[in-house]
Amino acid sequence: MILSDSNTTASRGALIVVEGGDRCGKTSQCSVLVNHLCAAGFNVMAHKFPDRTLDTGVLIDQYLRGTKEVDDHAIHLLFSANRWESMGHIKSLIDQGITIVVDRYAFSGAAYTAAKGIDLEWCKRPDMGLLKPDLVLYLDLDPKIAAARAEYGSERYETIEFQAAVRRNFYQIADDSWKAS
Repeated sequence: MILSDSNTTASRGALIVVEGGDRCGKTSQCSVLVNHLCAAGFNVMAHKFPDRTLDTGVLIDQYLRGTKEVDDHAIHLLFSANRWESMGHIKSLIDQGITIVVDRYAFSGAAYTAAKGIDLEWCKRPDMGLLKPDLVLYLDLDPKIAAARAEYGSERYETIEFQAAVRRNFYQIADDSWKAS
């Protein structure tokens, strides 16, 4: 996926993305990473996509909880719009020297929508031009193990079969720069 450089300079912060399937521990690991970086003296903020506080995020939240139906292509574009809504603010923070640790990013958008049978290359296009992460951490967890975790199944995409397809898509999207665990 081609994303744009975020104008690297010595005083800028970094964009660190944590990716993985549902219930793999992304939110927990983002919190650990933010705390570790803060303790090491870095200026750090956490961000999570979808951002359910934004206008687009409200509709996404309804969709994920199963209370609203949206066409697969349209919801994919809405997820992308949710990321674009935050880009100006995130870029500004990074330019001010603040490192942003992001729980999910464009890679999730492509992996999840492609798991519905939509062309992976089509899924990547709406996010072209988003800030390119300085680091992508991919948390790999067998969907059967994830299914045993608390609250699994509370959202639309939380089935073992769907998560297995998402996992395969992450393998296709990942490149040599990703760090996996």
